[in-house]
Amino acid sequence: MTIELRFFASVREQLGVAEERAEVPADVRTVGELRHWLIQRGGPWAEALAEGRALRMAVDHAVARPDTAIADGCEVAFFPPVTGG
Repeated sequence: MTIELRFFASVREQLGVAEERAEVPADVRTVGELRHWLIQRGGPWAEALAEGRALRMAVDHAVARPDTAIADGCEVAFFPPVTGG
């Protein structure tokens, strides 16, 4: 499945990328599984998306939990709990 990834604030700064289109394996079906899959990239990905780090996620502009399902063509965003304006 292909999804759109968006990264905001400090997450974007750590990764050095604001957005990406990604081909996700079929066994990645939730936001939590997606986060774990991205962490496996290592380096800044493992640090920015680390399991213990406070991080908010959204699917198609709605706040998501780790068990929120993702689907082909959806947009998933990662951002810190508080962002500046």
